[in-house]
Amino acid sequence: MAAAYDIVLLTGAEPSWEKPHIVDHAVADLNDTTALLSAGRALAERHDLAGVVTWDEWNLVPTARLARALGLAANSVEVMRACRNKATARTLFARHGVPSAASMTARTLREAELATRTLGFPAVIKPAASAGSIGVIRIDRPEELPAAFEFASVGASRSREDKGVLVEEYLDGPEVSVECVTHRGTTTAVAVTRKNLGPAPYFDETGHTVDAADPLLAKVAPTAAAAVKALGITDGVQHVEIRLVGGRSRLIEVNARLGGDMIGHLVRLATGVDLARAAADIACGRAPDLRPTRHQGAAIRFIYPAYSGTLTACRVTKATGGVERVRFQRQVGDPLVLPQDGGDLYTARIGFLITTGPTAAVAEARAQEVYRTLDVQVAPVPPAALTTGEHAA
Repeated sequence: MAAAYDIVLLTGAEPSWEKPHIVDHAVADLNDTTALLSAGRALAERHDLAGVVTWDEWNLVPTARLARALGLAANSVEVMRACRNKATARTLFARHGVPSAASMTARTLREAELATRTLGFPAVIKPAASAGSIGVIRIDRPEELPAAFEFASVGASRSREDKGVLVEEYLDGPEVSVECVTHRGTTTAVAVTRKNLGPAPYFDETGHTVDAADPLLAKVAPTAAAAVKALGITDGVQHVEIRLVGGRSRLIEVNARLGGDMIGHLVRLATGVDLARAAADIACGRAPDLRPTRHQGAAIRFIYPAYSGTLTACRVTKATGGVERVRFQRQVGDPLVLPQDGGDLYTARIGFLITTGPTAAVAEARAQEVYRTLDVQVAPVPPAALTTGEHAA
């Protein structure tokens, strides 16, 4: 974005990596609406603001409030609330005929039990308003429900909008996301991202691939566009998650923001389309340039431990071809806690690597090759330490 616009940043902490890309900033408690609006107005007094945008799922609703307060164009607060609340989204999908998963709200374990009797097994238990697969778990038998409901409830407690839990039918099929750009009510599907998931019963994403020539894009694009329209989104970039069940598209959710996990970067490497620039252009009232300038594949692979513990080594042992970057996000001595031990994909992720190639298949094969050259070692932590919280301390 900074290549095309002057950026002023409203953030919850002093900037670090952002500093070379911004011209000004304000620090405020982003969970406090009054503080957020006050800081936003202070920036508006110092600069002629043309638009406001966020890449953060948790701040979609506050960003909409800020845009309204500053008189800037944006999707409404009500639309963003619908995007953030999966139960509301499911209702809108059903109303507009968008194929989705059957879903029921469960405020208590008893309600969750009744929901599974209606929906059957396997089922998915998840927070109503969360992100990043936090608190999402699959169950196959009734006796698994109490622990799963508690797991989802802990994830739901992190939400500012809705701390409820949903019970949904399990959509059995490969998962993809459709990276969309919507301008003045017209949605363009730019790319489809194929996903690799970690072991059940969790839904942690271990990697993604994007291919500029993926034939699946034409098949999933209409469903993604219909879902965006059903939610009332008129402008912005969307990360639309879909599962293919029997070859047909079924909606998981619409995230009204850039996709995380460096997906926007993969799209740019594969197609040349810059989704971050498109988000900024739309926020400032300009038509985005969505013409592809590249025709190749790109892949990202995340580095996770096989078990929770303390990181003791992380390095690349040999250079290989097609590597765009390798990044370690943890340092030796850092704790790594997997979901089954009370963590999530962020507390366990060691880093990532990105590769490119003439196709996504080649890029993914290169990613596997690079992964094998990594020297990553983890010292296991006794289960008692994870249970008592000693490891986190």
